[in-house]
Amino acid sequence: MTARPEGSPTISVVIPVKDDANELHRCLRALQLQTREPDEIVVVDNGSSDASAQVAREFGARVIRCDRSGIPAASSAGYDAATGDVIARLDADCIPARTWIETVADAFARRPDVSVFTGGARFVDGPIALRTSLAAGYLGAYALVTVPALGHLPVFGSNLAFRRSAWQGIRSHVHRQDPELHDDLDFAFHVGERHRIRYLRGAAMGISMRPFASGADFGQRVRRGVRTVLVHWPADFPPVRWVRLALRRALHRLGVPVPRRRAAP
Repeated sequence: MTARPEGSPTISVVIPVKDDANELHRCLRALQLQTREPDEIVVVDNGSSDASAQVAREFGARVIRCDRSGIPAASSAGYDAATGDVIARLDADCIPARTWIETVADAFARRPDVSVFTGGARFVDGPIALRTSLAAGYLGAYALVTVPALGHLPVFGSNLAFRRSAWQGIRSHVHRQDPELHDDLDFAFHVGERHRIRYLRGAAMGISMRPFASGADFGQRVRRGVRTVLVHWPADFPPVRWVRLALRRALHRLGVPVPRRRAAP
C-alpha cells in the first residue's frame, strides 16, 4: 500500500453497516490491501447488535453511531462526518478491487469539472458463470429505469465517490429522515441538479447477491425506488425536471447564477 501522492485529493471511505460483522471484516481487509490507502475510513453503525463496531475499530476505522433507522440516515451521517476532499462510498458486503481508491483519486485529479463518479460491479456469490452478466443486467436495468426520471446518469451506492463540497451543497436537501427511500436515487436527484456525474471505468467492485435472494427483498427495493421518485414530484416530474436541468445547464454556460432549491422537509 502506498501513501497519497502529492497533489492527489484526500479520500474518506464511508461504510454504513448494521449487523454485518463478517462481511465488514472482508470489506475492510480489501481496503487494507489497496494500492493507495484511503486517508480515513468512517464506519457508520446503524444500531448493530453484533460485533460490527468492534470489527471496524480493530481495522482502525473511525466508528460513528447513527441511531435513526435506515440507510438514508446512516449514509448521510457518514458523509457529514467525513473530512476528505473526496468521499468514497461502498457497502459492508462489498469487495473493492485493490486499485479502487487509486482509480477514484486519479479520476478526480484528472477531471476537476466532475463532482461525482459512479462505477459498475460484479457479483461475488451466486452461479460463477453468471456473476458478471447478471450484475451487468441488474445495473443496466437500474439505469434504464432511473435515467428518464432523473434526466441524467444515476449513481450506484455500492461503488460511488463524490467531492465533499458537492455533499455540503445538498446535505440539507436529501431526505435523510425517511428510512423507506432509496438513498442512492435520492442522492442522485439532488446532486444531479448542479453537479456533473460520470461513469468511472476501471473502478472494479464486487457486490453480494444477498439482496436479491428473495422476492420480498427485491420487492422492497422496487417499492423504495418508486417511493423515492414520487417523493420528488411534482417538482421533479420528468418533463418539468428535464426542462429545468436544460435551462440550468444553459445558464451555467453563460455564467448566470441559478437560485438554489429549497431544503427537504
